[in-house]
Amino acid sequence: MKTPTLDELESALGHRFARRELLLRALTHSSFASEQGDQAAAGEASNSKALNHKIQNNEEMEFLGDAVLGLVAAEELVRRYPGRGEGELSRLRAHLVNAKHLATCAKGLKLGEHLRLGQGEEKSGGRRKATLLADACEAVLAALYLDGGMTVARAFVVRHVLNPELERLAGADGEVRLKSDYKTRLQEHLQASGRGDPVYELVSKSGPAHHLQFVMRVVVPGGNGQGEFGTEGSGATKKAASQQAAERALARLESGDE
Repeated sequence: MKTPTLDELESALGHRFARRELLLRALTHSSFASEQGDQAAAGEASNSKALNHKIQNNEEMEFLGDAVLGLVAAEELVRRYPGRGEGELSRLRAHLVNAKHLATCAKGLKLGEHLRLGQGEEKSGGRRKATLLADACEAVLAALYLDGGMTVARAFVVRHVLNPELERLAGADGEVRLKSDYKTRLQEHLQASGRGDPVYELVSKSGPAHHLQFVMRVVVPGGNGQGEFGTEGSGATKKAASQQAAERALARLESGDE
């Protein structure tokens, strides 16, 4: 199997490095750096320069990349979705920058094939580990930032981290939302409008044990001249039914149809 080159990785990243050593460092796991350092020390113990030379791993670059990613994601979300509440924007940003999503981005770029790993990590499948891939994604972002500045870093984040997932999250109406979080969104909407907390109650449970169907009702308290109302939802679990009930209540609140 042909080993991919750094030229191919640069093409995927959309940037040619003026200082390719930054990219190499971003791909260097601590296990590789430690292993190479031990070998150098054992083989050239009499050479003071060899002892003073230490291969740098990507841990500090992960730290920097995480900061750049958070800033770019926050700026882009505020620009694209004006008027969204802080809570909703924070949850959306957290979803976009979490390790699971970053690992998916890294797989798309085939970063695992370029990682420099120690023998132990190599044998244990380090190239496929989600944590290593997510860390490498942040480190590569830091390398892009250090080599090309914020413009290059922002282009990478938008193209590889934000856009694909935001497009996936967009509903038929074009609105981007975390679809499993309607209960939290309803709670925040009611708090912002000065109402009390919603109350969830079981309406019914039916069907055989292996195929139960629940119906949940959420009661939205009145306030600010608006009356109390309720909506119902159904699902295979109480949680799923509650989410649907909250979604319907939120839709009524946001449309003003109470």
